[in-house]
Amino acid sequence: MEISWLGHSCFLIKAKEARIITDPYSPEIGLNLPTGLRADIVTVSHSHFDHNNATAISGQEVGVAPKILTGPGEYEINGAEIIGVPSFHDDKKGAERGQNTIFVFHLEGMGIAHLGDLGHTLTDEELEKMNQVDILLIPAGGSYFPQISPKKASEVINQIDPRIIIPMHYQVFKEKIATKPIDDFVKEVGMNPETLDTFKINKAELPEEERRLIVLNKK
Repeated sequence: MEISWLGHSCFLIKAKEARIITDPYSPEIGLNLPTGLRADIVTVSHSHFDHNNATAISGQEVGVAPKILTGPGEYEINGAEIIGVPSFHDDKKGAERGQNTIFVFHLEGMGIAHLGDLGHTLTDEELEKMNQVDILLIPAGGSYFPQISPKKASEVINQIDPRIIIPMHYQVFKEKIATKPIDDFVKEVGMNPETLDTFKINKAELPEEERRLIVLNKK
């Protein structure tokens, strides 16, 4: 499996079962998606413009649009098992910023969770629905609007207990969204980051003891 970060909360996940893009953003945020993006599946964690530009993504086959997932549920597409877990963009049950969907992908025998713009620590019910998570894609730029702070992000990591942590949604280049750099997050989790262009892994390579913090360069 290969995971590339396209900026903000957008990833390209290439697995044997499917090619997936998460939370494609609008150029209004001050970043541009790579041209010619194609996927079998596009997930949208919530309806804000920095996460819901699904029309920018073409299907793998000419004339066939990708499957777009925008909410909770259980899905099976091309052999990829996906669970959409309902959650909130704030810690007031959505009263300030609305709902958020956590997507968990089961690919190549591994579980990958994309938290979207999660704004709270997780309930037992949410954790149970998420099931196995080996690789966690987590917002790390806790900002002025409701979203988990670095401290809460660290608590969520300990709740989920993944083997691999990949931060997202933090300040890069001249991004206009009010996020912060990754520094506070790295300090809070207390791990030495590994910086990579693309993260490649198979199930046998998952660490059994220590977690790894992978910081991806934007593609």
